[in-house]
Amino acid sequence: MPSSSELPCLRTLPDGSLLLRLHVQPRASANGLGGLQGDVLKLRLTTPPVDGKANKAVVAYLAKLLHLPKSALTIKTGQQSRSKTLVITGAEEHRIRSLLAVLLLAQER
Repeated sequence: MPSSSELPCLRTLPDGSLLLRLHVQPRASANGLGGLQGDVLKLRLTTPPVDGKANKAVVAYLAKLLHLPKSALTIKTGQQSRSKTLVITGAEEHRIRSLLAVLLLAQER
């Protein structure tokens, strides 16, 4: 389990916003984190990838998980792909890193 400072899926942009790299697995049996796969975070969603529903589910699920408003998350790349890059604004990097580290640790148990 990586520490909060060792999350390769998350990096800070010069403007202070955060970039989160994801691999989304639609039509999963349950919503949840699937751990780190290399330098991306795997996210499992029950939503099918139809008519943008999975993209909306990505934003809604992560906003709830990270205790942020949906408006703080934007899909930057990967609208039509399982590989997505999200921009997170208005959040402190250390808080998001710590929260993700705790969630990943809990998911491993």
